[in-house]
Amino acid sequence: MRKKRGDRMPLLDHIHEFRDRLIKSVIGILLAATLGWVFYQEIIRLLTLPFCDLGSSSAPTQDGCGDLYVNGILGPFNLQVKISILCGVILAAPVWIYQLWSFITPALHKKEKKVALIFAGVATPLFATGAALAYLILPHAVDVLLGFTPDNLGNLVRFDEYLDFVLRLILIFGIAFVLPLFLVALNLLGVLSGRSILKPWRTAVFLCFLFTATFTPTPDPITMTLLAIPLCLIYFISGLFALLTDKRRNRSKDHSLGVSPIQKPEAI
Repeated sequence: MRKKRGDRMPLLDHIHEFRDRLIKSVIGILLAATLGWVFYQEIIRLLTLPFCDLGSSSAPTQDGCGDLYVNGILGPFNLQVKISILCGVILAAPVWIYQLWSFITPALHKKEKKVALIFAGVATPLFATGAALAYLILPHAVDVLLGFTPDNLGNLVRFDEYLDFVLRLILIFGIAFVLPLFLVALNLLGVLSGRSILKPWRTAVFLCFLFTATFTPTPDPITMTLLAIPLCLIYFISGLFALLTDKRRNRSKDHSLGVSPIQKPEAI
């Protein structure tokens, strides 16, 4: 049952729609996960590179990384399944982002469908940008954190713990780069104005720096600033885009009412 603007959708229909969109998202993730399964070794090398490229103590030997290890009989199999699923979640982002946005919007008329497609198309490269920046600071973050190891002790790191650390950092900053896009989408749907988005800009900038300071694993201000500046830029770009959208919307409204820019001052 399709939602209609101004009507309330029965709870059972909400559940059915959620089930259908969830099934589509899961299918997309599973299909993309097959790529993670096929290219598992290449993905592992890419993930371990920030750790293995730190120096002689953890330098790879015979295609291995000295201080990283996997334990247990089922450990390697579970690791490959985990990598494949996470790869599917990332690669299938356009699918599940579109399904998520289509479910939470109040209606799916022609305009909302277009907004949902734009949202999914732009959210994916933004997510990739945040993930790439987080990956670029990984060698520095790992180096700083391992620097707290006492000189007379070694540090053997379980790969699943290292993987959780890497993926948590990548997912947090990938999602953070997508959040400003919600403001643009709400503006396109007429919920938020561009002025409302940019009015609390001081608070928004403070929150960007607070976010990076909280979730950046290293205590140095350089890494925090390098991640906070792109977040602030995306926020301001979103606000400016919303202002242009409001201006175009008002111009179209005036045109539909038959009011020209010359007539406006005379009417006032």
